[in-house]
Amino acid sequence: MDWAEEYDVLVAGSGAGGMAGAYTAAREGLSVCLVEAGDKFGGTTAYSGGGGAWFPANPVLLRAGTDDTVEDALEYYRAVVGERTPADLQETYVRGGAGLIAYLEEDAHLSFEPYPWPDYFGEAPKARRDGQRHIIPTPLPVPDAPELREVVRGPLDNDRLGTPPPDDLFVGGRALVARFLTALATYPHATLVRETALTELVVEDGVVVGAIVEHDGVRRAIRARRGVLLAAGGFEANDELRRKYGVPGVARDTMGPPTNVGRAHQAAIAVGGDVDLMGEAWWSPGLTHPDGRSAFALWFTGGIFVDGEGRRFVNESAPYDRLGRAIIDHLTDDEGVTRPYWMVYDDKEGSIPPVRATNVSMVDEEQYVAAGLWHTADTLPELAALIGVPVDALVATVERFNQLVADGCDADFGRGGEAYDRFFSGGEPPLVSIDEGPFHAAAFGISDLGTKGGLRTDTSARVLTADGTPIPGLYAAGNTMAAPSGTVYPGGGNPIGTSMLFSHLAVRAMAEGAGDGDAR
Repeated sequence: MDWAEEYDVLVAGSGAGGMAGAYTAAREGLSVCLVEAGDKFGGTTAYSGGGGAWFPANPVLLRAGTDDTVEDALEYYRAVVGERTPADLQETYVRGGAGLIAYLEEDAHLSFEPYPWPDYFGEAPKARRDGQRHIIPTPLPVPDAPELREVVRGPLDNDRLGTPPPDDLFVGGRALVARFLTALATYPHATLVRETALTELVVEDGVVVGAIVEHDGVRRAIRARRGVLLAAGGFEANDELRRKYGVPGVARDTMGPPTNVGRAHQAAIAVGGDVDLMGEAWWSPGLTHPDGRSAFALWFTGGIFVDGEGRRFVNESAPYDRLGRAIIDHLTDDEGVTRPYWMVYDDKEGSIPPVRATNVSMVDEEQYVAAGLWHTADTLPELAALIGVPVDALVATVERFNQLVADGCDADFGRGGEAYDRFFSGGEPPLVSIDEGPFHAAAFGISDLGTKGGLRTDTSARVLTADGTPIPGLYAAGNTMAAPSGTVYPGGGNPIGTSMLFSHLAVRAMAEGAGDGDAR
């Protein structure tokens, strides 16, 4: 093999996982090259409004006075994930976050703060309804790193609507990526390149020794003496792979970047990597916009969801992944197509849908009306006719809901029954009657924050074959890895937390040899 470059570690992907892996390698004295397929750094992480991590009993939370313990968190995590994924993988994640944060906080460039966010299964054993398992990166002033303003991906409005990135602060996932970039800039043996995709792995004598990367149609081989870490996100932007593996929804409606097409997955499968959970994603309801995309939305201050029959079918205030899964179960056909549905609401807050966090900002109301996505009528029967649902059914549905509001309890779907449901309504049940005309309806679809199926790994993030044997020199993390959380989303910050931790563990394993024998 004619190697164009050689490093100790090669990392594919620049989200939280890729950055954590590259940072760990550089800090541990290893030369590292990070390749990013897109023209900006950050991956899906950069689109995260919070950029948080679910790391129980970590130093940030302990300083803030939490009484949580890792043992309690592990009991919760196991209760909601069950046996769908290996117990040792689950335990590694829950136990490992505190140590990772302690490691990162030794670097002044990396800073975190508490951001209470309730666990997503509030009635499970040892759930934290007060949100004391969640932290976010401390915002970073853009003037402290002005050179990063145009090279960190996002926010979503920048990519979707063309609005300029903020001049004041990097926040959420962008802050996490920017902080890692500033930290990595202090290490001369760290090389980071954009618009360069990993397309193929190089194997010699059963050991992954490097990879082929492509830039502007030109391929070159990079040798990785210690290992290759695949942290390149999911395959949510690839409709062909979505259909192949049965992932509901379409690429148009994902919150992942357009570069997440599964190249790393396919490269690893080609050398014997085994996969799991390939039909899974991190789900959410999606407000449908005039460009045809349904984008992740949460924090509803009113309204109910009704299906094509005019019937309510779900707890609208449930955690977004649980809500998304309920939508899929109710509305997805045998072809994997999820039928649209409507948010029906009254005029208490005006004609704009009562959605406080749209992730992609709403554009002018007239565009939604012109696209047939928003409708208004003086009466419910007139609204039913406009959105094509049975009149009697919609009227009965709203009457039933209003009675539940008057009763103060959603006996049908349990809206307001858990801490997360009440998180955006000051602790009160999020039940608002629909009785002040005119009446409105807004179209919704199914969105996702990325696929979560990927390569099976061990607790050191080594990629496994079908018989459970590690492939020497090959590691995976984040959405390129089969998620330890299986078919559920235990709490906000699980995707980013998992990605960071297993990338860190992967590189620590490379640094220590991890049984690969350093044959290369």
